[in-house]
Amino acid sequence: MILKHAHINKTCLVTGASGGIGGAIAKILGKNGYHVFIQGRDEHKLTKLKSTMSGSCDILLGDLNNPDDRANMLTLAFENSPIDLLVNAAGLSSFAAFEDANPEVTNNLMQTNLITPMLLTQAFIAKLNGFQDTQKKQVDVVQVGSAFGYIGYPGFSSYCASKFGLRGFTEALAREYSDTNIRFRYFAPRATNTSINEERVDQMNKALGNAVDNVDVVANTFIDFLNSNKRQQVIGWPEKLFVRINGFIPSLVDNAIRSKLSVIKGYFKQS
Repeated sequence: MILKHAHINKTCLVTGASGGIGGAIAKILGKNGYHVFIQGRDEHKLTKLKSTMSGSCDILLGDLNNPDDRANMLTLAFENSPIDLLVNAAGLSSFAAFEDANPEVTNNLMQTNLITPMLLTQAFIAKLNGFQDTQKKQVDVVQVGSAFGYIGYPGFSSYCASKFGLRGFTEALAREYSDTNIRFRYFAPRATNTSINEERVDQMNKALGNAVDNVDVVANTFIDFLNSNKRQQVIGWPEKLFVRINGFIPSLVDNAIRSKLSVIKGYFKQS
């Protein structure tokens, strides 16, 4: 999948590039002519990813939840020119009965999935404002959310809360900056085959007959989304339908999920 304007040299920063979706997005952006800054905490995974990348690529090693690391990474990324595209793909997931959820896990998940992307986006905008010519070209900020940022789902209460929050944040900024050259956008994969999922989640998806995408499908859809004028994109069918129904007649989704609830709960405490 190639962007219409792939010949134009642009620069992007992809967080969470050591993960499946972030890595796949970074690779396809490299194929489309971007100079890609790949961020993550695992140097080995980032080095391996870089060796498979097309075009130019730089590694930004650090923990986004650490304010000093965030600041240093942005300074390095903006050292020579402004960034044209920020993709916040770093994230955590957690599957558990809410009453059994570990408070420390919940706090870390909300920090990683919501608070840190907000703070990084704020710092990113401040860096953009330091370049006089940035107001002359389009800049995209894409938050990688989830279909669960539209549909509350049993066992994923904290994860859903973080992705609902990220979607609301994106929507608010899209409206706040609608008179500027910065576009804020929300990209929502459905279940995807990555290491973020525990084995029991994979088993549950199979038992329920849920479709699971591979990361290349997600990356190709991301490029289509980036090349469109859409503010948000949900991947997959029937997920797109469920999102719409949940917005208008949530009781129908309530009933559909309740019919599967005993199966879902059966996976809560499996090791």
